[in-house]
Amino acid sequence: MTLAGKVALVTGSSQGIGQAIVLRLAQAGANVVINYRSHPEGAEETLEKVNAIGGKCYLAECPHSPRGHTVQADLGSVNMVRELMTESIAHFGKLDILVNNAGIEKHAPFWEVTEADYDAVLDVNLKGVFFATQAFVQHLITTKRPGKIINISSVHEDLPFPNFTAYCVSKGGMKMLTRNLAVELGSLGITINNVAPGAIATPINTKLLNDAEKLGALLQNIPLGRLGQPQDVASLVAFLASSEADYITGSTFFVDGGLLWNYQEQ
Repeated sequence: MTLAGKVALVTGSSQGIGQAIVLRLAQAGANVVINYRSHPEGAEETLEKVNAIGGKCYLAECPHSPRGHTVQADLGSVNMVRELMTESIAHFGKLDILVNNAGIEKHAPFWEVTEADYDAVLDVNLKGVFFATQAFVQHLITTKRPGKIINISSVHEDLPFPNFTAYCVSKGGMKMLTRNLAVELGSLGITINNVAPGAIATPINTKLLNDAEKLGALLQNIPLGRLGQPQDVASLVAFLASSEADYITGSTFFVDGGLLWNYQEQ
């Protein structure tokens, strides 16, 4: 499996799952755009790791330059989403793969959710995905090329998650967006799929990892008996981004150790 000559944009890729995806795509030969919102140090660390993998971008638009490039953008702003796409395309000359990874969540009982928190979650998790995908598709139509869209969804596109209703709404919307666009974009040679992680060991889960009681209760719900690693998600994304997945579209792939079918709210 190779992605040599391809250019991928991974949103929210300064740490965690996004960083792992960037590195896996780079290992497969892709040139990568590393997007971050508020942690430039994480983006630079990711870029250093890409450079350590080795190789140069030999596309006509960027001869002999590094295969990684960082761009700051808040996916909650449609204007910044469009600027992100424009800068990514300007730097590498094209985009072939879009990974919609950026996402946020807000914890609160439903009856206490504020409009500001609701808007923050939906703006990043759904509106940002919608318009990043739109800009990417417009680019592919203009350049008359096929492409790959991979959304990082969640088991919570199907699984209820009390106290995170806005988050679940955003991921449920992503599921329907993916199914609808699979039909609408298929004739253009554009595929779109969701990767839905369960409990993954990332910086956002540091508090959980340090709480033995809560972690133990969660592990009892996971048939494979462990948390996932960012690399577990990244490997599937790399496959879906490759030509080996050309006949796959409109699907969700759960990376959860069996959690979805065994979960019981504590």
